[in-house]
Amino acid sequence: MNNSVGTTARLIGAGLRALLVLTVICGVIYPLAVTGIAQAVFHDKANGSEIKDKSGQVVGSSLIGQTYNLPKQNPDDAAEAVKPDLRWFQPRPSNGLGSNSVNTQYSLILSGATNRSADNGAVNGTCTDQAEEGTLCAQVLAAKDAVIADNSTAGHQVDPEEVPADAVTSSGSGLDPDISPEYAKLQIHRVAEQNKLDVKQVEELVADHTTGRTLGFMGEPRVNVLELNTALKALTKG
Repeated sequence: MNNSVGTTARLIGAGLRALLVLTVICGVIYPLAVTGIAQAVFHDKANGSEIKDKSGQVVGSSLIGQTYNLPKQNPDDAAEAVKPDLRWFQPRPSNGLGSNSVNTQYSLILSGATNRSADNGAVNGTCTDQAEEGTLCAQVLAAKDAVIADNSTAGHQVDPEEVPADAVTSSGSGLDPDISPEYAKLQIHRVAEQNKLDVKQVEELVADHTTGRTLGFMGEPRVNVLELNTALKALTKG
C-alpha cells in the first residue's frame, strides 16, 4: 500500500514538473523568442502591415481594402444608396457588388466570395442587357456603366473596352486591397479633375505606387489603393 502511494506521489510530482517545464518553454520562452525575432526581422509585417499618413497616424493596413464613399445624408437609412467619393481612387467592388453578398463594405467581420458562376445571368453564354436583374451579369454590366460614367471627364471619355475585370468584380475574399495598374490608370483623369491636379502629377503618383510581380514572376502587377490614396492626400495638402 505504501509503495503504491509513493509511486503515485512520484508520478504526480514528475507530471507537475513536466507541466511546469513545458509551460515555461512553450508558454513563455518560445512566444517571446518568436515575437522578438518577428519584431527584429519583420517589424512592419509583425505589426499588421500598418500604413501611416504624413503625420505618422495609422490609417489602415496594406492587407485590407477600404471603401472611399461619401457620408450618407441619413446614416440610419439602410436603403439609402452609397455613393463613391470621386476625389479618391476607388478599390474593386467589395464581395459581389453589394446586393448579392453579406459583405458589401469591406467588413472585417464577414469575408468570402459570392460563389456565383461567371455566366450567372448570361444569355446564350454572353452577358447582355437582357440579363435578369440580380444576376452577376446584370450587376457587372451596371458596374461597368457606373465606372464609365464616374471616370469620364469633360476632356476624357472612358472607352468601354478599357474597363478591366477588377473594376466590376470582387475578389474571392471581398477584402482585396489592390487594384490592377489598368484600373488605377483609368481613374487618373477623374482624380486629377476632382482634386484640381495636373494629369501628369497623378500619372506619376500611380507609377510610383505600382508594384511589379513578386520576385519578377509571381502574381500580377498591382497598386495598393490605401497607399495610393494616402500619398494623394499628402499631395493635395502640400
